[in-house]
Amino acid sequence: MPKLTKSMKFRDLVILGLLFIGPTAPVGLFGVLDALSDGAVALVYLISTLLMAFTAFSYARMANQLPHSGSVYAYCSAGIHPNAGFLVGWLLLLDYLFIPAVAYLFSGISLNAIIPDIPVWFWTCLAVFVTTILNLIGFKKSAFITLMILIIEIIVLFAVIVGGIWVLCTQGTQRDLLHPFMGGDLFSWSNVFSAVSIAVLSYLGFDAIATFAEENGGHRNLVGKAIIGCLILAGILFVIQTYVGALLSPYTPEYLRAHPDLQGKAYYTMVNSEIANWLGWSLSMTKAVGAAFAAMVGQAAASRLLFSMGRDKRLPSFLAKVGQHNGVPTIAILFTAAFNLCLATLAANHSKGLATLVSFVDIGALCAFIMLHVSVIGYFRFKQKRQGKLALISDVLIPMVGILVLLPVLIHIDNDAKIVGIIWLALGSLVLFFNRGRADLAWLK
Repeated sequence: MPKLTKSMKFRDLVILGLLFIGPTAPVGLFGVLDALSDGAVALVYLISTLLMAFTAFSYARMANQLPHSGSVYAYCSAGIHPNAGFLVGWLLLLDYLFIPAVAYLFSGISLNAIIPDIPVWFWTCLAVFVTTILNLIGFKKSAFITLMILIIEIIVLFAVIVGGIWVLCTQGTQRDLLHPFMGGDLFSWSNVFSAVSIAVLSYLGFDAIATFAEENGGHRNLVGKAIIGCLILAGILFVIQTYVGALLSPYTPEYLRAHPDLQGKAYYTMVNSEIANWLGWSLSMTKAVGAAFAAMVGQAAASRLLFSMGRDKRLPSFLAKVGQHNGVPTIAILFTAAFNLCLATLAANHSKGLATLVSFVDIGALCAFIMLHVSVIGYFRFKQKRQGKLALISDVLIPMVGILVLLPVLIHIDNDAKIVGIIWLALGSLVLFFNRGRADLAWLK
């Protein structure tokens, strides 16, 4: 049976998770959330981190119990039924195959905005080429590059935060110090939770750590610790940067609501006007380059899922081919890269291409998260038949809360994305039907 090289440590897994999420993920959503929550944007991210902790906890438990590169595909196969596992894995492909295309296209658009003489398609192709080479080399050999990219992202963010604090100390705040946590006169919990339903999308990516479980070279619980550690680090960074941004923002929430065209640029405007122009440019460049490396991790995660499903003969078995020298799923990586490039090219030729791709990613990820919680209940409560109060809390109550948190977010997703999700699921059902009886799930026995 094909196997991946066990070479990853705790640091490697956290780096991958943070790269995929992006330390500055809230920057693009800041204006939208600030307007919607009436300025309580730091509270929004604090709540979002706490709510996503339920999903992180479920991921950690299943990853520790089933160290399998298939992630939710494997968890649902073991906790519910192999056919349910295939369909969830199929839906998860909608996330892992589409999210790198989103990131590559965003990188191309952003770099073109900074250097207009070079077209979007060139930047996008360059990003796909470079990151695919790094994935084929193998993470251990390219670890220095990925670490440097993450360090640069954090340094730029740290410079923004420190510069912002310096301005606050020397020139004062635009809002009351507690405003980012308490909001203004129009504050309502309903609006806060509406904002939370958007903010949780900033965390998409930490779950990809689970797809590297078979490459864990340390203790069995290392993957679970990395998932929770990544979420905590991201949550801290998100709350701090939005808190400082809210105190310095030249726009009031009321003004942003009246001028929705300014919402996407609100954080960049704050950095440029209140701190320093060069820092705003650095933040833009970091977001652009960082998106390409987030796509790299997404590409790697997608290839692991394809590898796992190919090895189980749920998908063509050639996807399970592992390189002799690099120890990575070579064919799956190349397939993912080609798919990403085609998808990004198609989306680049449509005015709403990027926004449409984002909505498709969201529905795949949220469905997978919900089914993750269902698989926790099925695996621990019904398959292992754990009893007692502690088991009731960890095996039933926590995953149920996780499901209830995610359902409203799923319901509010764009209708076109829901239609695509249904069509994708129907296509997966056909694949399952014609592939029945061919699966090899020896690892479940």
